Amino acid sequence: MSTTEDGAVEPQLPITTPPPGDRPTEPWTRRSSGQTGDSRRQDPHIPFALNTAAAWSWRLLFVLIMAGVIVWLSRPVSTILVGVAVAALLAGLLTPAVRWLRKHRIGSGWATAITEIGLIVVVLGLLTLVGQQLVSGFTDLSDQVVAGYHQLMDWLADGPLHVTVDQVDQAISSVTATIKDNSSQILAGAASFGSTAGNVGEGLVICLFTLIFFLLEGERIWLFLVGLAPKSARRAVNGAGRRGWHSLVSYTRIQVFVAFVDAVGIGLAAFFLRVPLAFPLAVLVFLSSFVPIIGALLSGAVAVLLALVANGPINAVLMLAAVLLVQQIESHLLQPLVMGKAVSLHPLAVVLAVAVGTTLLGIVGAVFAVPALAVLNTVIRYLAGRQWEQDDAIRTEPFRFDWEIAKARKKSLKQKAKEKLREEAHPEEQTA
Repeated sequence: MSTTEDGAVEPQLPITTPPPGDRPTEPWTRRSSGQTGDSRRQDPHIPFALNTAAAWSWRLLFVLIMAGVIVWLSRPVSTILVGVAVAALLAGLLTPAVRWLRKHRIGSGWATAITEIGLIVVVLGLLTLVGQQLVSGFTDLSDQVVAGYHQLMDWLADGPLHVTVDQVDQAISSVTATIKDNSSQILAGAASFGSTAGNVGEGLVICLFTLIFFLLEGERIWLFLVGLAPKSARRAVNGAGRRGWHSLVSYTRIQVFVAFVDAVGIGLAAFFLRVPLAFPLAVLVFLSSFVPIIGALLSGAVAVLLALVANGPINAVLMLAAVLLVQQIESHLLQPLVMGKAVSLHPLAVVLAVAVGTTLLGIVGAVFAVPALAVLNTVIRYLAGRQWEQDDAIRTEPFRFDWEIAKARKKSLKQKAKEKLREEAHPEEQTA
């Protein structure tokens, strides 16, 4: 109760709570002035479902158009972008080695140099070994090809197909004539292959150069990019980017493991079945495993074809059985248990991503479609769940070990001492 100036008692109105529908909403959900009621009351002739579908449609259409524009604009610099993307994958794979060296009191510069030089040495060593195997294997392969050819002809003639030698000769003659008729196109393809080889060399140089800075100052570069975002969104961008990066790193490491298992399995099968060029075949399987679905089919086909040409149809059937066994182990054991924990993607999503990536960007799209989808899935889940609000692992400074912090502090103190001595030696510069 309250009283007025003349002493009269002023009645108080009862305090009531507004109903839920009349409570003020969040700023981003408030209706604009003059807007009353539900949005479907704005136009009674348009159903609410159609209105919502139309709103989503033009937004999705805009996103797809912008994505197409970005892809079209990036084609002239695709070599650079692919080099940077491969450098990012290698950085995620090699970062633990750099961290281990830094942990053992090796400077970041030396740790980066040792890691990248080690990578180059390993790759060159594998290529040298593969080249030696190819040179020594082709001599034996030529003799085996002749014997395998005769076995194949005998099987075609005596088997269920009943293909005669004349029919095979006609097929070979037809292929030869087709090659002669399209010689200009073949030469044009060879010329384009030469330009592609040049692009690969350029991309390799860009990849190695970019990898140095990703290993040396990767987190500093990322924090610089985060600083370009609006201040209110920096924490969310920082956390989402870090989660996406962890997803990419997990995918890369597990894919390397899966590719290694495939290469060892098919390589050992080829070795025990006496298929020539077993080691180069294992290397081919390892590299092709980074292309989901398509790579396994192509490498398996090469292995079976090599066994067919060199050792005959029975050996090819055994090689086919070994390839199918390895691929079944990968798809039913490694993929669900290992890959499923790293990237939570449905198999249908993987197939569609590879198909779309291959259609748009060829082999590059097939390689990067799945990791890009994994990163996008992680980022969307992180932002949709507002996980940055409870994420304590978000760093705003580059990670450093204790000895690196102490070294930097000692260097800063030395620099300050030098500046103080300089000021004491030249006081006239300060007064001026």
